Amino acid sequence: MALTITEECINCDLCVDECPNNAIFAGDQIYEINPDRCTECIGHYDLPSCVGVCPVECIVPDPVRRESLEQLADKYAALHS
Repeated sequence: MALTITEECINCDLCVDECPNNAIFAGDQIYEINPDRCTECIGHYDLPSCVGVCPVECIVPDPVRRESLEQLADKYAALHS
């Protein structure tokens, strides 16, 4: 599934540069993740890199956007073909 950023975000900017798919952007109040671009770093890293750098642990799986590993891999292939 794609990831999402919760209201606990402190706008530290660390996650933006970590995203290999350019899925993270500044929203009105906090950073947001474009679910159409988020592959949870499938194809790039073993774990989502944004989660690893977040100091407040506000990046979590998006309960609305459930995707299998295969779907995430397909999305990666489409984004990087």
